Amino acid sequence: MLLWVSVLVLAPVSGQFEAVPKAVISLHPPWTVFFKGDAVTLTCHVSHIYTAKNRELYQWYLGTEILREIPGNTLKVQNSGEYKCQTQNSLLSDGVTLIFSTAKLILQAPPSVFEGDSVTLKCQANVDLALKNKSLYKNGKMLKILDESSSFHIQQAGLKDNGEYHCAGSEINCSFSSNRIKIQVQELFPHPVLRSRPSWTTSGNQLTLICETQLPPQKSDVQLQFRFFKDGQIVEEGSKNFLKIWNPSSGMNKGPSYYWCEAHTVTSNVCKKSQKSQIHVEVPVSRPVLTLSPPRAQALEGHRVTLHCETRRGSTPILYQFYHGDVLLKSSSTHTARASFSITLTAESSGKYSCTANNGFGPQRSDTRSLSVTVPASRPILTLRVPGTRAVVGDVMELHCEAHKGSPPILYRFYHDNVFLRSSRPPSGRGTSFNLSLTPEHSGSYACEADNGQGAQRSDTASLRVTVPASRPVLTLRVPGTQAVVGDVMELHCEAHRGSPPILYRFYYDDVFLGSSSAASGGRASFNLSLTPEHSGSYACEADNGLGAQRSEVVPLNVTVPASRPILTLRAPGAQAFPGDVMELHCEAHRGSPPILYRFYHDNVILGSSSVPSGGGASFNLSLTEEHTGNYSCEADNGLGAQCSEAVTLSISGLTGSRLGPVATGVAGGLFGMGGLAVVALLLYCRLPRKAGGRTSDPSRNPSNSDPQEPTYYNVPGWIELQPVYSNVNPKGGDVVYSEVRRIQEGNKHAVASDSSLRLLWTYLPSHGPIASPQPYSAQDSSVIYSQVKAESFLTSTAESAHTPCTPSNPGGQRH
Repeated sequence: MLLWVSVLVLAPVSGQFEAVPKAVISLHPPWTVFFKGDAVTLTCHVSHIYTAKNRELYQWYLGTEILREIPGNTLKVQNSGEYKCQTQNSLLSDGVTLIFSTAKLILQAPPSVFEGDSVTLKCQANVDLALKNKSLYKNGKMLKILDESSSFHIQQAGLKDNGEYHCAGSEINCSFSSNRIKIQVQELFPHPVLRSRPSWTTSGNQLTLICETQLPPQKSDVQLQFRFFKDGQIVEEGSKNFLKIWNPSSGMNKGPSYYWCEAHTVTSNVCKKSQKSQIHVEVPVSRPVLTLSPPRAQALEGHRVTLHCETRRGSTPILYQFYHGDVLLKSSSTHTARASFSITLTAESSGKYSCTANNGFGPQRSDTRSLSVTVPASRPILTLRVPGTRAVVGDVMELHCEAHKGSPPILYRFYHDNVFLRSSRPPSGRGTSFNLSLTPEHSGSYACEADNGQGAQRSDTASLRVTVPASRPVLTLRVPGTQAVVGDVMELHCEAHRGSPPILYRFYYDDVFLGSSSAASGGRASFNLSLTPEHSGSYACEADNGLGAQRSEVVPLNVTVPASRPILTLRAPGAQAFPGDVMELHCEAHRGSPPILYRFYHDNVILGSSSVPSGGGASFNLSLTEEHTGNYSCEADNGLGAQCSEAVTLSISGLTGSRLGPVATGVAGGLFGMGGLAVVALLLYCRLPRKAGGRTSDPSRNPSNSDPQEPTYYNVPGWIELQPVYSNVNPKGGDVVYSEVRRIQEGNKHAVASDSSLRLLWTYLPSHGPIASPQPYSAQDSSVIYSQVKAESFLTSTAESAHTPCTPSNPGGQRH
């Protein structure tokens, strides 16, 4: 083992490892602030030791741009900015910032101040400004009122002079303040360090003590003096910074002695001492050992790891250096056998680490230690990708989840409405994808997680709305009744049972667009149409939510036209109607949807009916007798309300003598005497049952077969069936028509009917009042049916039909 005598805790000999010199800029005048238009000369200084024999070029910079490259080391400038210089054999100088001001008042100071310097601060006013007085301020407090020289001198600068300075002055009505300058007194040189080295040129018993310190580049021209002390006594003094002594082991020293040195300027205004040291045997360092704390090969990003470099032997001070791969991380000189260095881990911190230890006998490198930094997975980003601009049922959607940071492997999990879907672990740690065939149930919120064992990170939620194409709609036609009628308001109702809203519904009639309606919530839409005959045809609708229109099935519509008021035409063979003629009653409604049922009436008694399935008119043939004289009408009915024609009056010509004579004689006689009244009553009596029975095919009504002792138009079957008989005898009044209506036995029907009817009419004819008071008729075989029936509107009831006949209006009128 090699042992060397040296001084404790010292660095290499001054200058032995000195780096390339750094250029220094000086100013003339020595200020950093000038008035606009002034000029200053910059000088670039490089240590003469490194000045090349050949003439060097000086590069001048303004900011980061090369301003000029010249052979001389001086440059005159007039522009504000930061100036730097360098040569081929020097480092770039520190920047010097110059300000050329347009202010009225400026404070000038040197660019740097070192301890012990004599410093002058100068308060300068513009040539056109005559200030009465000027004052200098330090840290906002007045320091001194300046004299005519406007200067302030600091004889030996020290830490007490640190602060912010400015000056101020005033005219008659104005005051002015200068720029502010911060003065920070720098250390001229650090406390010296006493080092020892064996003298390679002398015997091993001689040591060289070196008093090391360092002047800043700006003060490289300052001369220093050195003193060496042993146990409080000056051993040597002069401009040399080293002292040669004998090794204490030679026996020259009887006990341990303390050595120190002192460095001071020539003027002795700055003087600094080293620490006291004892001479001892210096041992080269052993190979260091690198350890990590915490002691694990894997660590998390963001955690702090401390690297410890330790030597088991070696004289101090020891310079420790830490490396990541071949990159120097940190250097540390210590008087202990151990140095530490802490780092905050990032993804780039993974790799191999080592350290070196050096106490002047050459560096010793440790074994390498590997460190793997696990980066927790970052918050992933979930991307939903569909083929089109929106998600549609049946599309295959790709869910892509990716964490941009994180040490692999990373486990990715996919969720739909917080329900787990599936997971994937790509080996590279990059993103992963998951495909999903979309159904309506896939609408909702999606998220994914990334987990590499350091805590799962969940993505932001991504919302998805799966659009369902509209299904084939169903068209429903709605009318107020059971069939569509002209004038009805028909509702066209279109509904798609499936489909994402909004859905646009369109309505068509025979492929012609009618209108549209948008249903914001889907569902259904309606369209109203006031029906006319032209609206018969085919109807359809479409449902469209942007994914293709769907058309409904065609719905046919037949608009039913109510039958119009029919026209009744009576057609006889000749110009006049005679008994025995066959008369055609032709009824026709010019408008109306078929089938139309036509009914024919004679004096409001139905004659017959005919249904026409294809529209048009209908006819009814009638073999005329004298009974057919009267009013005829017809009805047209297609289920939407019967329409009645106007009444047509028919008069039968050519009545026979046997029938015409008694009637005419009775009528004439009644006009001239009271007997005529009886005949009129008899005629009314005969008319009454004819109306009640209506049209009949009873052979007793044929004149050739009738009983001459009975009334010609007496409706025998009606009396036999004991039907109540109502007759509009007195339609204009409200008087009683019948006081008694009796049930009569069939055996004496002729006599009783004749006598009782006449008796009633004689007693209660409204126009004359009672004529006579015959004896009340008393019949044992009769019973009262009605007592006192008032006159009502005409009503006919037949056994043939329950239909209420229409009442024809006068010509030009209409039945309602």
